[in-house]
Amino acid sequence: MADDLIKQIQDAPDLQALDALRVAALGKSGSITALLKSLGAMDADTRTKEAPKIHAQREAVSNAIAARKDALEAAVLEQRLATERVDLSLPSDAIPVGSVHPVSQVMDELAEIFADLGFAVAEGPEIEDQWHNFTALNMPEAHPARAMQDTFYVQPRNEGEEPRVLRTHTSPVQIRSMQALGAPLRIIAPGRVYRSDSDATHTPMFHQIEGLVIDRDIHMGHLKWTLETFLKAFFERDDVAIRMRPSYFPFTEPSAEIDIGWSMEKGRRVVGGQEGWMEVLGSGMVHPRVIAAAGLDPDEWQGFAFGTGVDRLAMLKYGMDDLRAFFDGDLRWLKHYGFSFLDVPTLSAGVGA
Repeated sequence: MADDLIKQIQDAPDLQALDALRVAALGKSGSITALLKSLGAMDADTRTKEAPKIHAQREAVSNAIAARKDALEAAVLEQRLATERVDLSLPSDAIPVGSVHPVSQVMDELAEIFADLGFAVAEGPEIEDQWHNFTALNMPEAHPARAMQDTFYVQPRNEGEEPRVLRTHTSPVQIRSMQALGAPLRIIAPGRVYRSDSDATHTPMFHQIEGLVIDRDIHMGHLKWTLETFLKAFFERDDVAIRMRPSYFPFTEPSAEIDIGWSMEKGRRVVGGQEGWMEVLGSGMVHPRVIAAAGLDPDEWQGFAFGTGVDRLAMLKYGMDDLRAFFDGDLRWLKHYGFSFLDVPTLSAGVGA
């Protein structure tokens, strides 16, 4: 019986026929299975004599099936390799790709513009001591300006230590840069800042960029030209108008809020023209006390500073209406507003381009 089965197995033309033979021999009702079941009805002497023969047949049939299966599968593979071809000219399957976040894109644009204006990029810690975050910026203890900022305080590690803060602005970078580099100085300080506030136009963490120029004989005219040049380059429009309104910041004197003109185009409010005004920047001449706190002589050195929200600029330029969406991680939003890393807009042609 086994010899006939093995011959049939070796002659099986394909995997389907081989599986049919396997079921006929080793399935629940198979011929080899029936022999195995018959062992239970035999007396002890007969079982001792016949059991090895039956098990040997089962093993021989199983080995033949395994060998023929390997041979048939190898033949199928060889046939596929001989007949199938891959057309390398066809496009590959689409794969998910990431995108550049609008905040990262605007950060790069700002760095390009200010690099053309001769500014270097400066950085500082996000967890600050109160001296750099407040006191050196003309906000001593009990100064009412400290109440203007909703501050996150960090629990001190040791008893008696003054609590540190999550920086409320990037202005501490200005102090650290003046201390480390002296004057003259021309820097921008981009980075994350933190305030306890949340609505459609405010989030507890947001991005800010500040600029600082320290030199001799600096005046408000230099500040106005710098901001006009920056805003025209960033919004890529020559009709960007600015308006300077007197304001108050403890670290500048005099201080000015900067408004930019807007107009309606195709039912949408866009930057440019003078149909209305919106505030985008804070600025002013650096207070002499701030210059002195940084270790410079305010009788010799003067300067101007300015600051704005990077997220706010991104909203204005690229048409977003809710700041909270910047940090939701919604892939649909990122796909819509994100930039391809192979085709991001660039302003590297220069501020006059």
